[in-house]
Amino acid sequence: MTTEHNAKPDAAPEPETEAAAPEAPPAPEPTPEERIAALEAALAEMKDRWLRAEAEIQNVRNRARDDVEKARNFAVQKFAADVVEAAENLRRGLDALPAAAEDEPEIITKLRGGFEGVERFLLQRMEANGVVRKPAQGEKFTPDLHQAMSEAPAPEGVEPGTILQAWSSAWTLNGRLLKPAMVVVAGQPAQQ
Repeated sequence: MTTEHNAKPDAAPEPETEAAAPEAPPAPEPTPEERIAALEAALAEMKDRWLRAEAEIQNVRNRARDDVEKARNFAVQKFAADVVEAAENLRRGLDALPAAAEDEPEIITKLRGGFEGVERFLLQRMEANGVVRKPAQGEKFTPDLHQAMSEAPAPEGVEPGTILQAWSSAWTLNGRLLKPAMVVVAGQPAQQ
């Protein structure tokens, strides 16, 4: 029986194509001073990372606290705007009453006093909850608080930019504008 072999008995082994890389000499052992310096550098880097992480955590806490505070202060904004409308309607009703006179019926005097008391109480409760009315009549026009509905020539002695007439007051909620005052502003004096 004959078996075939692929190997040739006369063939020499194939030479290696790549030369073996010479072994690198082992790194010298660091001196104790070098080890201490490396450890101090690593410690300084870790301390820096830790301080930065602490600062970032504090920033996140501050932002969260501010967001909660804003949500608490302004969550009632829609309700406050509705209550402001009720307060303004009450004021319009009081303004529509005839001026107080000595000979007016007692019931009108009592009604006026009652409505004025309700208005005072309502405004006090609103202010206690951060809703503040800012009358505009005679004030200097401020775009942050007032909305000019029209302009009229400034009467003599009135500086341009002064509010001549306020159709409504400005209202703020915790310092933020809730509703601007609707006003008529004095322009340049009329030319004669």
